[in-house]
Amino acid sequence: MELETKLAILAGAAKYDASCASSGSQSFPGSPDGGFGVRVAAGVCHSWTGDGRCVSLLKVLYSNVCRFDCAYCVNRVSSGIERASFTPDELVDLSSEFYRRNYIEGLFLSSGIFSDPDIVMEKLIAVAKTLRKDRNFNGYIHLKIIPGSGEAMIREAGLWADRLSVNIELPTEKSLTSLAPQKSGKLVFDAMNNVSRVTGEIEEDRGHRLKSAPVYAPAGQSTQLIVGASEEDDRTIIGLSGALYRKYSLRRVYYSAYTPVEGGPAAGLFRNLLIREHRLYQADWLMRLYQFSPDEIVPPETPFLDSALDPKTAWALRHLENFPVEIKNAAYDDLLRVPGIGAKSARRILEVRRSRPLNFDGLKRLGVALKRARYFITLGGSFLDRPENPLRLRRILAGEEDALQLPLFEF
Repeated sequence: MELETKLAILAGAAKYDASCASSGSQSFPGSPDGGFGVRVAAGVCHSWTGDGRCVSLLKVLYSNVCRFDCAYCVNRVSSGIERASFTPDELVDLSSEFYRRNYIEGLFLSSGIFSDPDIVMEKLIAVAKTLRKDRNFNGYIHLKIIPGSGEAMIREAGLWADRLSVNIELPTEKSLTSLAPQKSGKLVFDAMNNVSRVTGEIEEDRGHRLKSAPVYAPAGQSTQLIVGASEEDDRTIIGLSGALYRKYSLRRVYYSAYTPVEGGPAAGLFRNLLIREHRLYQADWLMRLYQFSPDEIVPPETPFLDSALDPKTAWALRHLENFPVEIKNAAYDDLLRVPGIGAKSARRILEVRRSRPLNFDGLKRLGVALKRARYFITLGGSFLDRPENPLRLRRILAGEEDALQLPLFEF
C-alpha cells in the first residue's frame, strides 16, 4: 500500500480522539542540542483536516487493525473499513518531513489494539524514541498508552513523550461491559496509576536534585470520555472527572460527542450532543480553575447540565442568596463565583482597586462580561441592573426572546 494511502486511512481513523491538545510543555531538557522543532506554550490546532487547512499535530493511528469490537468505534474488528498499518520508520520519516515543511509542530500517536498491549506499545515507543535520539526532534510528542501495558513500557514511553494519555471512553463499568466487553476499566485505571506513580517518583528525585533523574512526560497525562454513546447523566460524568483529577493528577479530561457509527448505538440529535459536550467542558473548567466541586456544578436534583445556560450562571441562579457580590471589597474566591468574571478579570479587579476607585465602565475594560455580571454585582452598593424575578432573569441570561413579556420586578 502506498504511504499516501496509509496516511489518508490512519489520519481519518484518528479523528475521533479529542485528547490531543499540545499545550503545557515548553521544553524537553533531555533533547539533544542542535535538534529541530519547538513547542508553543499556548494551545494549538489539534489535527490534520481533509481540506488541507493548517494543522500543528500530525494526528494518526499507528494501525487501525484492532482485535476489540467496541460498538461505538469505527475501527472495531467487525467494521468493514479498509485497514492499514505504518512501520516505525515510515512514521518517523513522515513526522520529520512534515515538520521540516512547517506542516506540523508535533505528533499525536495512538493505535488500534492489533496485538498484545506491550507489543503495540513497543511500536509507539519506537517511533518517539527514534524521533528524539536519531532525528534530534525537539517538538511535541503525545503518546497514547495502551491499557494492559506493563509498567516498564509505561515508564519508557514517558521518557520520550511530552504527554501520555489513556482513554476511559465510557463513564461506568456497566457501559464498558455493554458496549466494549473486551475492555477493562481496571486496566485503564491501573495504567493511569502507573503514570501517576512514576511521575511522582521522578519528581521526588528531581526535587532532591539527583542529576540522574530524567524528564518524564512534562505535560502530564490526560484522558477522554465519549458523551452520548451510553446513558450516563452529566452528574456521573463530572463526578468521575473530579475523582480522576484528585486521584491521578490528570492535566485534562477531554469530552467527545459521540458520532454514530454503522452498527453502533443510536444517539440523540448530534447538535444536542455538541451542546452537551460544550457544557461539560465549561463544567470541567469550573472544577479545575474555579474551585467548584462536582456536587455544586451538577446537584442530585438536576443530574444534567442546563443546555441553555453555562454552568456558572446556572449555579448562580440556584444560589441567589449569595448575591449580589460587592466588587469593592469581595474576596478573590467570591469574585470567581460571579457569572461574567473570570480568573484574569478577578485578579485585575483586586490589583486596580488597591490604587483607584472602580466604576462599571472600568470593569468592562478589565475584562468583566457585564452582560452577565450586571445582575450579580454591586459597586459601592449600587446595582447596574437587578431584576428580582428569578424566572425573568433566567430568560434574559438564556437569551430567550419572550423574556420581555415578564415583569421586571416582583412586588
